Amino acid sequence: MNTVAYYITAHGYGHGTRSCDILNALRRADPTARIITKTDLPVDFMESRLLPGIEVRPGAFDAGLIQKDSIHVDLDASIETIETLYAREKELIQKETEFMMREGVGVVVADLPAIPLAAARRAGVPSIACGNFGWDWIYEEFVPRDDRWATYVEKFRSVYEQTDLLLRQPFAEPMAAFPHQIDLPLLAKPGADRRGLIAERMAADPAKKWALLSFTSLNIEEAALEKMRNLAEYELFTVEPLEWPGSGVHSVSRSLVPFADVLASCDLVVTKPGFGIISECVANDKPIVYSDRANFKEYPVLVEAIERYCRHAFIPNAELYRGDLERALNEALAAPEPLERIARGGAELAATEILKRLRVTSSS
Repeated sequence: MNTVAYYITAHGYGHGTRSCDILNALRRADPTARIITKTDLPVDFMESRLLPGIEVRPGAFDAGLIQKDSIHVDLDASIETIETLYAREKELIQKETEFMMREGVGVVVADLPAIPLAAARRAGVPSIACGNFGWDWIYEEFVPRDDRWATYVEKFRSVYEQTDLLLRQPFAEPMAAFPHQIDLPLLAKPGADRRGLIAERMAADPAKKWALLSFTSLNIEEAALEKMRNLAEYELFTVEPLEWPGSGVHSVSRSLVPFADVLASCDLVVTKPGFGIISECVANDKPIVYSDRANFKEYPVLVEAIERYCRHAFIPNAELYRGDLERALNEALAAPEPLERIARGGAELAATEILKRLRVTSSS
């Protein structure tokens, strides 16, 4: 019973980013533990962030929210995808229960699908949730729009209520469904400055100001890209899979430089408010230009975190999609230092708590 099974929602890269921080801390803390990660996040993304020896397997156990691009959510597609997935709920729980017993899993961690937590309870394995919001809290906002959401609010909440422990990450909602909680400090760590390498490989000017557009997808039209191309004082970057060929915006491959190092090499970041990117900007002391995010209840919680811990500027969706970035970029770079700092070491604390429960199971 020396195996950790770690389940990660494929809702967004931020869940993978923070989970990889904890997985790496687990590997460093106990190199003898077997670690299996299950997620439908891209394998190349996971492998670009994980230390050797952590096994990555495919698996989809929640749907999160389906997005039209990094800013806009498709609620109709989301509820239909959830219904399709949960039509197999009993089958998926049974399969994961059998997997846990077959592989000698001693502790289950989930960020933050409910099905693996339910399987852990059936298998008699300690269950740990890890995150900054629960899907019950996100989904309850949509019940007045479509009462089908109420079923899934209750499904997630009922599982969360029976989970052994929540490792509650920073920038969090109360997560009141979880009876036992430990608050974590910041997980993220600074990346390495690879500006020279990136400049050489991408034919970018290292003397200009560098802005990273941190989105998985962004539906910007040619007129907006032309405005962005004409920002004389700036070099603009994305990280694959986001790219606009011929736009003058440099798309960096994760195989060239890990995302954390791209961010560390830039002067500021343009993004939607998300847990992972805020954490990495705090860890690397990078200003944030952030935009609106509709139909996501976490948004005001994350904006509060930006305002407390980051130099920042706001860009409305309309300006972002027009390519009118210059005002917000200049404002963020000129913003005063944040008044507050946040404690570090969250990944190491999470690893300690996970291994405590693994060792108890292994010795029993």
